Amino acid sequence: MTNEPRPMGPVEQNEVLQEMTLLLSHALPADWEEAVVAYRALGSYTEMYGQIQHKGKKLPSPYQPPAELTGLFARLREGMYRPGFGTWLTATLRLTFPATYNVRYDGDSEPSWVRRPPDGAGEEELQRFPRDPQHVPEWLGGRPADGSAIPVAKPYDDSEPDGTPIFQRPEVPAEDRDALLAYLEKAPIILMAHSLSEDMMDPERPSRVPMTYHTDGVWIWPGAVGYYLREHGLPPESELVAHIRGNGFELPDTPDHVLSATLKHLYSSFSNG
Repeated sequence: MTNEPRPMGPVEQNEVLQEMTLLLSHALPADWEEAVVAYRALGSYTEMYGQIQHKGKKLPSPYQPPAELTGLFARLREGMYRPGFGTWLTATLRLTFPATYNVRYDGDSEPSWVRRPPDGAGEEELQRFPRDPQHVPEWLGGRPADGSAIPVAKPYDDSEPDGTPIFQRPEVPAEDRDALLAYLEKAPIILMAHSLSEDMMDPERPSRVPMTYHTDGVWIWPGAVGYYLREHGLPPESELVAHIRGNGFELPDTPDHVLSATLKHLYSSFSNG
């Protein structure tokens, strides 16, 4: 985000809300009893819808709120941004005759869209109002809410005293090998060294093992995983293979903010040993 929004304190937030309720109450018909306005936003996409409960009527009626409310909601949304946490995506303002109001904010659930936002709105949201990875909802491209870590695959299970890798994994079926290799090797690279490492299965070879890390947004794996499968037929971890098979061997689109989050997690895994 180029210019971080200026935060609003509680007093300033309340002043904006009072301005909104004043504007709304002056625009309502004479027989109103309660009005509800829902404002939803993602990136620069917004929508606003309202309804009115008229006196003596059992059911509320649709209502088009004053257009000026859009700018006030946008000011409030920007001013309530918290670095690392983002801002709300849905605000529901309820005004009860004559002048009692309350407002509810939701920054985690996907809004109940009337019209779907355009492609790229989610990425724009995270560019305008950046969130730390743990605060990006799953529907917005974040990790599952169970707090599970992003798994980082190991190229092999253990080593002999002389350094020879030990593989204790199920073999990859021959019919899956090419599709699995394509997935492993074509996935986005999030970290790369400008050198190659030694082939631990054949140290006499020139160094040719790629010193890279790939991700599909759910798993991270070193380039050595694909190398050892291609050159020696040695399998990746069975959980990684099952995940890739579950994706139909088709790489998903991985937004930039997810790539950044996985790289941050990878660095964290290095520092934690």
